[in-house]
Amino acid sequence: MPANPVLARILASYRDGSLSLDDAAREIEGFRIERVGEFASLDLGRAVRCGMPEVVLAEGKESEHLAQIALRHAENAGRCVVTRVLPEQAGSIRELAVSRGMSVEYHELGRVFIVSNGKVPEKNTGTVAIVTAGTSDIPVAEEAKIIAEEMGCTVRTAYDVGAAGIHRLFPALKPLLDAQVFIVCAGREGTLPAVVAGLVDKPVIGVPVSTGYGYMGEGRAALASMLQSCSVVAVVNIDAGFTAGAFAARIAALGGAP
Repeated sequence: MPANPVLARILASYRDGSLSLDDAAREIEGFRIERVGEFASLDLGRAVRCGMPEVVLAEGKESEHLAQIALRHAENAGRCVVTRVLPEQAGSIRELAVSRGMSVEYHELGRVFIVSNGKVPEKNTGTVAIVTAGTSDIPVAEEAKIIAEEMGCTVRTAYDVGAAGIHRLFPALKPLLDAQVFIVCAGREGTLPAVVAGLVDKPVIGVPVSTGYGYMGEGRAALASMLQSCSVVAVVNIDAGFTAGAFAARIAALGGAP
């Protein structure tokens, strides 16, 4: 099994003398927690422990609290990813970040905000393919894309190739076939992941999307369909772009390792 890339980098830096023993030990602290006021605890050891960054969920958080959490984390880790960000929350984060001299990226379609001190994700050789059935599925796909990229993977996409016009799918898959893993997002009846899994020789992660209306609408029919797939498909929760992106990135990093 390949080494955890974060630990490998720290140990290599210590070996070549660019990192002191104390600094290496500090970075390897896998259970480092830091409090933000009386309302939050930051898990600063997740990247070392799990090989993936701490990601902050904006949903349900006060804008002022969220901005403080994001900035504290970015100041400590060099980079902070915040998901499910509303426009008003984005404004609060941006204002505080700029006042502290941090750079910001707001991916409005995927509702992801990134704060950094200039640090960029470390690249690996993994490639993730992301496919959507329709255009309504793109926001969830974009969340998955950004997370996989933050974890160092190259991401290739094919959007709006759904089962209602199956002839669109085959040419769309051709440029993606060397990816180590596929994420397939679909709403309505959620057919597409099972179809893709029957055509490719790589793991497929199905993401049910909360489009559709009427009986078992809002993603429930898509979730049930994917769980009942006769093709081999792993399924995440409804609209769980973050989970799909993180899981796919782990698979791709392993598959792309020398």
